[in-house]
Formats: sequence, C-alpha cells, structure tokens
Amino acid sequence: MTTTKNIAELARELGRATGEMRMYLRQYLDMQIRLEEVDITFELLEILAYLYRKDGVNQQELADITAKDKSSMTYLIDSLVKREMVTRKEDPQDRRSKLIYLTVKGKRLEKKLGPWIVEIYEKATEGLTTAEVQQALLIVQKMNDNLRK
Repeated sequence: MTTTKNIAELARELGRATGEMRMYLRQYLDMQIRLEEVDITFELLEILAYLYRKDGVNQQELADITAKDKSSMTYLIDSLVKREMVTRKEDPQDRRSKLIYLTVKGKRLEKKLGPWIVEIYEKATEGLTTAEVQQALLIVQKMNDNLRK
C-alpha cells in the first residue's frame, strides 16, 4: 500500500537527505586529508574552496556562505592565517573591514585539493543530468529563501 506524503513531509526528507549528503562529503574529504597528511580541516577547506572561486572577500561574506557566525569565522580565518594560507588586507572601500586573500601557499594547496573536490562531486552526481542537478539546486535555494524571510 502506497501512502502519499504531503509537501511538509517531503521537505523534511529533503532536508535530512541534504544533511546526510554533507556528512558523506565531509567523511570523504576528512579521509583524503588524513591520507595525504594535509594540515587542514573540513571547515577550513570550505573557506578555501570559496576563496578559490572568489578571492578577496570580507569575513561577513565568508560567514554567510559557510553558515558560520562571526566569532567562529574569525577563529577559522585566524587559523588559516597561522597556517599562512590566507592574509587579511584592509578594504579600500571601508577601512574597518578586512578582505581575505589567498597566499601563495593557499593557492598551491588548490592543486592538491581541487581534484578531490571534483572527484567527490562527480561521484555524487553519477547518473544525474545537468538539468536534474539544476532543478534540485533551484528547489533548495527557493526553500532557503523562504526560510530567510
């Protein structure tokens, strides 16, 4: 006997599945980090991955994109600065704000990390079309927008 689920039940399952996917991504990347003995954590990798796409952003943008609060983001960036992977520079538009830039060491790490990230997302999307992934992304983004209101 098949029961039809209402939209709230389906949304709950989607949220759980999204969280589960994040857990699997984290487990895979944590394993790769340990195997390759890279001095990085999953949280730091999230920040670096964003900076690889868009270097020179302020801490608030990084906090928003990684869903971290300001104090956690400060701690994480301090950790990346200590590892000499990023540097803080004064924002020419707002002297109170600091922009976060990759250092040469941080950029070099992308060559090692990039293939791992591509590999895991290729594995995650096996058997899916680009249109399916785009549709899923649009749905999750719309749900997030609804929750932000």
